[in-house]
Formats: sequence, structure tokens, C-alpha cells
Amino acid sequence: MGEGEVAARMELCEFAESVLFATTLEEKLRAPGELTDEHPGPAFVTPAAPGRPENLIFKPHGTGDKSEFPGLHLLEQDRERGKLLHFFGNHELLATELMALVLLKFPAAPAAFRQGVLKTLQDEQEHTRLYMERMKTCGIELGDFPVSGYFWRCVAPMDHPIDYVAGLCLTFEQANLDFAGHYGRALDTVGDAGSAKLMEKIYRDEIGHVAYGLKWFRRWKNPGESDWDAFCRTLKFPLSPQRAKGFSLNVAGRKAAGLDVDFISRLNVYSQSKGRTPSVFVFNAFAEGRIAEGKKYNPTKPQAQLARDLENLPQFLCRQDDIVLVTQKPSVEFLSGIKQAGFPLPEFVAGVQALACPSDTLKRELQPLAARKLGRLRPWAWGPDSFELLKPLFASVKGEQRADEKRFNPGIAELYSKAWSAEFLQKFISCRRRGDESQISKTSQRLLASSPADDWLCTENEVGVAVHSLDEARAAISKIRSRGHHKIVLKAALGVAGSNALRLFEPEILPPHLRWMENAFAQNRALVAEPWLERVLDFSVQLEMTATGLKLCGYTGLLNDARGQFVANFAEPHHHKRIPARVVSLFREPQDISSRLLKFYGGIFAALEAELRRVDFSGPIGIDAFVYLDAHGAAKLKPIVEINPRYTMGRVLVELMRQASQNSFGQFRLVNAAQLRAEGFDNFSDYALSLAKKFPLQIETRPVPRLREGALCLNDPATAQVCLTVFQVGRTAVGGR
Repeated sequence: MGEGEVAARMELCEFAESVLFATTLEEKLRAPGELTDEHPGPAFVTPAAPGRPENLIFKPHGTGDKSEFPGLHLLEQDRERGKLLHFFGNHELLATELMALVLLKFPAAPAAFRQGVLKTLQDEQEHTRLYMERMKTCGIELGDFPVSGYFWRCVAPMDHPIDYVAGLCLTFEQANLDFAGHYGRALDTVGDAGSAKLMEKIYRDEIGHVAYGLKWFRRWKNPGESDWDAFCRTLKFPLSPQRAKGFSLNVAGRKAAGLDVDFISRLNVYSQSKGRTPSVFVFNAFAEGRIAEGKKYNPTKPQAQLARDLENLPQFLCRQDDIVLVTQKPSVEFLSGIKQAGFPLPEFVAGVQALACPSDTLKRELQPLAARKLGRLRPWAWGPDSFELLKPLFASVKGEQRADEKRFNPGIAELYSKAWSAEFLQKFISCRRRGDESQISKTSQRLLASSPADDWLCTENEVGVAVHSLDEARAAISKIRSRGHHKIVLKAALGVAGSNALRLFEPEILPPHLRWMENAFAQNRALVAEPWLERVLDFSVQLEMTATGLKLCGYTGLLNDARGQFVANFAEPHHHKRIPARVVSLFREPQDISSRLLKFYGGIFAALEAELRRVDFSGPIGIDAFVYLDAHGAAKLKPIVEINPRYTMGRVLVELMRQASQNSFGQFRLVNAAQLRAEGFDNFSDYALSLAKKFPLQIETRPVPRLREGALCLNDPATAQVCLTVFQVGRTAVGGR
């Protein structure tokens, strides 16, 4: 070999260094001559940023200087199309620099790996040059827009080559399998055939790049781990599998790159925020029990299993990328069906139990979440259990300004009491009838000023009264019966819905009745005594207390069983602003009564808002109500049975209806084991299959995907033990009473 030949050769590390630290695009994108890797040199320390021309230096993180990504509807404009190509061109340049960094950081990596990185680096150089050529046709130069260093910040801190193949090849380059096709089709649609052709080339090359990364990832990962588990474990926050996919999943491209079906399926249903600050949700079903009994409260086995079956329900309350705490993540198969139905998927964090975990375990389990910036904390109910559960996250909450000690306080605890609800209604009706301006807010006065006679409204005597001793109970019962109401119901002021009530239908109070009351009073529990009313139809009002006031979310019909326990609820078109027509139709002159009821509830909302502000409450509120028949057979309204300062199944339905097509009817119901057997099924999986055949999903695609008809299981039939939740949509009223 002559001297000239020796002089022309360059060490791979020299070439990588020139690419990484060059301050001109010409140097960064220059093709190398003959390279050797005989002297890879010492390992480099990661620099803060690569060398770049001044107009391509990363803008400071968090300054908001990054350009907005152009929408598809703007791509007919040269400048917007050029901006799109500019984004992709910077991404290719970043990949080139990161590959140069890999060669410098890991000189002892296998030679075959290093040669593969070199080959991919040269591909990225070519891609950058091609993007620059296409930009010029749009009148744009690389550097005309601010550029992001996000790729660099995520991948450059790598400690081992597996971090590189996981972070770049299997994350950002895998995502390009989706983006290249998506934007290639969009560019072709607006007539830019040249750019569309470039995107097709990028797509083909990315398949090879992902395949290369996957080969080395499998070589370095723990042999006992699946590709998916190893991938999730290797990625370091803020990277997550969410970054490995685009708007829709290109399954064919991933299979061509060698990814297996299990990996692709799990990626399809994976969710984590890509920038929006996520809120945290958890289904804590026993807050009221904890308020009533403290830490000694222990749900029965069926109750505990019911809570486990329903623990994923908050996923239908939250937005995409929010977080739901669960004991076990829902299966891939179940989540795939939910996604196909058009519902966004949240991020699930498993291994958290609201009641069972000691505080040190909670801190350990929630530590990764505590390290992230969070939006709001949204338990099913604020109570001692959710306060304890979420306390490790308080310092991470940035989406709301709220003193931690005020998230749950004695004033909020009082709102859970049926005695408080009865007192609130009693006071409201009394003030309304007297026109007592000192007791009704100005807003309520304005809303109620023109109300005609309240012949449709229950009287003060039909509202419950709190009792705290056996003597008080006897006196209340006697007083109610003296007014002509022989049948009476006693309810525990605090307790699980439908399971803490006593009916007094006999002429005399019997010994078992006395023992029941004595036991309650011995435990310092208040009871609410009220007339038994012949209810015809229940409904609920769903509200949200925000910083700016109490907001109406919607009205839903409510179906309970004979014991008062929830069975189902239903929603009608325009449920977000109208009381169900099935409720209104029960009254004389339903057209007139509808507006009167809405005005009446407007007054209740104003009065309730004042009470919620007093105790510094924010979050969901549900009001249960019903229509009943009086002694003359006339329909009357009991506007408040109880006020629930938490999420309810009615609120779940209101949120589910967002995914239903316009003018649809909806029903949300619980199917328990007894109902399952009554319909001839041995397990929930078989029932779900039958349901899918009988009521197949029909989805409208325009203008956005919406459910038109069909039934969907909202918790996994394969794992449900005591309860299955079903959402059914139709063009006419769904289900029955």
C-alpha cells in the first residue's frame, strides 16, 4: 500500500468527530473516503449539544420558540409544505449526529455493530440532503425555522449501546414507519409527487434501520424477557413506547422489520403523555365507608371484588394520555377492542391498591409518577383513602393551585352525609316557599322569582330528617305517620349505596327494627327518617365544581333495583342540557313543566355552589332525584334524594356519550352474576360474545369516528368475577326499566 493510499484513509472515530462537531452543513453531510476502525480511541463524554451552524442551534428547552407543526389542510401552501419538510430534515440531521455520538461513546462495541451504525449514519446524511433539495422547491432552506433538540436530549445521555437502539432505532425510527406513510399520502394528495416519492424512500430505509436496531436489541437484552418488556424497561423517561408510533399504526411495516405480533399489539394499546401534563385518576369505591368507620372499615369480599372488576372505569372519564392507577393493567385484547370502538386510551400504572398498601409501599410504587410533572389528581371520591393514596404525588401537581390539606377536609366529609343532603333540600324548599331572601342566594332568587305554584314539588314534610338516638327516631317516625305516611324508610347517613337502609312498613316497630337502630346509634351513626314514596322513575344530575363555578355536565335517567342499588342509567339526545323526556312525560303539561324544572334546578345549583365554595370543594358532583306519585296519583318531584360529592355511574355515562353519534340514545348498565345465570350464561366471556353478535358495533367515520349503534363491554369479560359493565347505543331508546 503506497503512501498516498495510507494518507487517504481516515479512522472511523475521526469521521464521527467531524460529523458531530462540525459547524457547517457541508462538513456534517460530507461523504467519507475509505475508513478504518483500527484505533477507535477513548470513549467520549456526551457534549451538551452537537456543533451546528448558528441558525440550526437548538432553541433553549422550554422557551416556546419551537415552530408549530403544520396541519394537513395547509400543505397546499409552499411555505407550510416546506415547514413540514424542515421538521423532517432536522430529525434526519439529529439522527446523523446521534449516530456519530454512538461511535464516539462506545469504541469497544462490536465491530459489526459499529459498521452498521456507520451505514445508517450515511443513510441519514443522504436523507438530510434529499430533504434540503425538496425544501428548496418550496422556497425554504434548512435553518429558516427554529429547531428542537428533543431527540438529542432523549437519546444522547445513553449509557450503553442498547439505549441507542431502543431510543433511536426502536422509538423514533419506528415511529417514522407511521409518519412517512401518513405524510407521504398527504403530500401526494396536494400534488407534491417529488416529496411523496422521498417519503416512500424514507419509509423503505426505516424498515431496515428498525430491523438493524431490533437485531442488536435482542442480542443485548435479557434473554428471559420478551421484546416488549425489555423495551419498556430500557427506555428512560421522558421516552416511552408512546413515542414509537404515529397517528395510526403501520402493522405491515413493523412486521417487515421483524417485530413480533405481541410487541405490535401491545404498542397499539400503549399510552403515555407525549407532552401534555397528565392528570391522575383512581377508582376508590369505598371513600364513604372510610369516612364513616375510619381505617377499621373493611369491605366485604363481594364488594372488594366488584371494585376490582370496575377499577378501569376512570379510563372513560379521562382524556388520552391521562393516568389511571389500577391493581392490574387491562389485557391487550380488551384494550384493542376499546380502541377500535374509538375511545382514547390512558396510561395505566399497575400495582397500586388504595386500601391495601401501607404508606411506605405506596411511596415506592408511586415514586416514578412523583418524579413527573402532573396535572390534577382525580380520584373517584376524595376521602381519607384517596388522600392517603395520592399524598406522595401532591408535590408533583402543577395543573391546579390548591392547598394539599384542603383536598379533603371535614367540610367535604360532611357533604357525603344523607343527613346533609336532606337538610340542604329542607332549607331550600322552606326558603323558596317563604321567599326568604336572607337564605336564598341572589342567583336563586332571580331564577325562582317567576315560578308558579309548586304543585309538582314535594313538600317539606316529605324530606328526610336526621335522627341521632332511639328517642329521636321514635319521635320522627310518629310525626311522619301522623301526617298520613304509614310507610317509612330509615337510611344510614353514611354508608355504601343501597346496603344501609331499613323499611318500616309494619304498623308497629318490631324488635329487629329496634336492634338495627340501636346498633347504628351505638356506633355513633346518624340515620335519616323519611316517608316511603311510591317512586316511578329516578334520574340524576351530573355537575362539576370548577374554579369559576358549578357547571352542568348532563342529566341521566337512573334505574335501581328494589333495594335501591344501581342497575343502569340511560341518556337521551341533548342530555347535556335537558332532563330526560321519560321523566318530564310523567307530569301533567310536560312541555310547560320541562322549563320549570330546569329553572328550579338552576336555583338549586346556585345554592349548592355557595355551599361547595364554603368547604373549598372542587370536582364532580352528582344529584340523585326521582318522580313519585302522591296519594291522588299525581306525579311529583323529589329533587334531591342525595348529593354525591364524587364521580357516579351517571357521570360515566355522560362522558361515554361523548363518543356516541349525534341524537343517539345510550345506556350504561351493570350485569351481575345472578343476571348472567338468569340469561343462561355460565361466564361473562360467553355473555360478551353473545352481546357482540346481537348488538354489533356500528361506527360512523365522518366527520369524526362515533358510535351509532351496538353494545360494548367496558371492563374485561375474561377477568370479571362479579360484574360486567356494558355501554349500549341506539337510534331509539335503549333497554328498558
